[in-house]
Formats: sequence, C-alpha cells, structure tokens
Amino acid sequence: MPPRGARVAVALRLADSVGMEDSRVEFLKRVFGAALAAASPALCMPAHLPPPGPGRNIVIGAGKAAAAMAAAVETAWGDADYTGLVVTRYGHTVPTTRIRVLEAAHPVPDAASEAAAREILAAVRGLTPRDQVVALISGGASSLLALPAPGLTLADKILVNKALLASGAPIATMNRIRKALSGIKGGKLAAACAPARLVTLAISDVPGDDPAIIGSGPTWVEGADYRLVATPRMALAAAARAADMPTEILGYALEGEAAALGRAHAALALRTGGPKLLLSGGETTVTIGAGPAGRGGRNMEYLLSLALALNGAANIWALAGDSDGIDGTEDAAGAVIGPDTLPRAAALGLNAADFLARHDSYSFFQALGDLVITGPSLTNVNDIRAILIT
Repeated sequence: MPPRGARVAVALRLADSVGMEDSRVEFLKRVFGAALAAASPALCMPAHLPPPGPGRNIVIGAGKAAAAMAAAVETAWGDADYTGLVVTRYGHTVPTTRIRVLEAAHPVPDAASEAAAREILAAVRGLTPRDQVVALISGGASSLLALPAPGLTLADKILVNKALLASGAPIATMNRIRKALSGIKGGKLAAACAPARLVTLAISDVPGDDPAIIGSGPTWVEGADYRLVATPRMALAAAARAADMPTEILGYALEGEAAALGRAHAALALRTGGPKLLLSGGETTVTIGAGPAGRGGRNMEYLLSLALALNGAANIWALAGDSDGIDGTEDAAGAVIGPDTLPRAAALGLNAADFLARHDSYSFFQALGDLVITGPSLTNVNDIRAILIT
C-alpha cells in the first residue's frame, strides 16, 4: 500500500514548442493532473480491497484501468494465495507477477476481446461458497469483454458498436444495447461466479456512477458487493483542492453534444467575473453526419467550439481532456485554448469554424501545438474540463 500522503505524478505536456506555454496553461495542466492522480488505482483502491478469503481467491477484471488495478491488488495482497486474469486496452498494460494481463481492442472490439471474455468466464467456473472473486471493472470493459450472445457473431457486435459510436447516443443508451447483445455483460459474469463471494471494485467513467452502466455491468446484480473506488466527483474535488482559488463545479455528469456544451460554457464564462475556475465532468457526444469526418474526440471538439464562442476573450483559458489519456481514438488526452488561439490559427491560415464543421479538432490543435499529451493514464473517470477566468 502506498505510504500515507503518497502522490502519483502525472506528466502532461503540450504537443510541441509552438503552442501556449505560460503560467495559466501550466496552472490548468496542474489541475488536470491532480484530478488524474486522485483516481490512480495505487491510491484509491487499497482502502476498498477485501482481505483474501479462506478458499480460492481469483482476481478478474476488464477496462482501461484493469492492469493498474491488478498491480494495486498485488501490492496490497503481497504473498497471499491467489490467481488472476484481467484484460485491458492495447498499450495500457503494466507489469504484474501473479495476475495475467491480456490486451484487446477499444473502442471497437476484436477477436482478442472475445477470447478474453471466454478466458475470464472459464477462470470462475466450478467455485464454491468458500471461494472469493474480486472483479476490477473500469471504463472500456464493454469493448474489451465482447462475448456475443447466442445467435450472434463478433462481426455483428462490431457493426453495432461502430454504429453506436457514430450515433451520438449517450453512454447509458449504448451500454443498454451492448448488454442485450452480450453473453457476459449485464450481470452474466456475476452469475458465472456463483456461489463464490463476489466483490467488485470499480472506477466509474459514466454520468451518475450507475454500476449497471459502468463497463455495461458484467458483475452488477441487485444486492451485489459493489465498491466505487474512484468517480468523477472525487476527481473534480481533487482538482478544486489543487486549484486553491475560487472554484465552481458546474456538474459531474454533463452530457449532450460537445459543441453545444462548448457554446453554453463560453456564454457562462463571459458573464462570470474572475478570478474563478469553472470545473465540469461527464461525457459529451459527437454526432458524425453522412459526410467525411476528420480526427478528434469530444474534448477537443468542445474546446474548438468554446474558442469560437469566446472569440478571443482576453481573460479566459481552458483545458479539456479525457481522463484515460486518449480523447476519442487519438494520441492526445485533449488540448488547451487561450485568448490567442484564434489569432494564431488565422496566422497559419486555419479556419477554426471549418475544422469544427468537419469534426477535425485534433488536426486544428495539432497544427497549433496545443494538444495535451499524457499517454495512457491507467485510470478512467470520464472527461475533465477546466475554464480559468482571470
């Protein structure tokens, strides 16, 4: 277990040297890093982890944080008698010794996702009431545990998943559909663990922290021993403490179109006196139309819309990023904007409105050098947005 007062360092950088590098940007990066650190499995899990039971102890898990959560179990349980198997996204693994880590695709499942689901189900077969299963669930589990329901194939699930991702549907709606098409989600993995004791430790990445929605609820049934170890609320509270200035949290579970939220937050920021920090969490959506789409995720789309609506306001900076370190399918967590975002873009011949219309926010911020790069954060408490008004 980490010593009391231990902190997890989160390295954030701008994509290159041509972007903004001033004290306000550094402040926003520090606030974002504090939110990520608060959700680190090494810090948030030990207090919630049960002791090993008298029979067999099996650790299973799925999600973008699954490998880091498994490593936290190994640190806490030490030389206890247990085995385990978890699956995480490609590139999100960490070294473990007792718990085997598999990798699979996200956000669209692949054959490794199906194989991992079958292996995890096999690992919990034949247990007794003396045995204990500890399940480690975090965002991304829906894609990483992709076992088709009877009568369906993996190709069917991939087609549905791609359509859902482009639809702009909220995560709760997507996960309800995913559960209906799955042989492991929606409590089916919990049923497979019976009659062993099942304890789930979960990092929430969904608005409202509904355990039936987190990872499509593979181990959630009514009355389950389900422990939330990190949530968007906890992460934003840590960000507010790190800011040490007047702060307002606009909401922990904001949804809707990313561009629309950017315009709404710009209007709010413009009528808010400083100094003040506006924080928010949740998961917005980007609805892709029939035409070709560029590169970018919901946080960068939000920021580009915010910048256009602020129109160079002299006292406002903002950062938005996905807490897993990957906004959409790109290699950046998000980006930053400031009063000079639009003037610098114009000087490079970039039309911000055109980039927004093409959903090409990544290319826009890449050209400015204003992407925020963290690499995989090994946690996932949804989006973190911060607007600094001076």
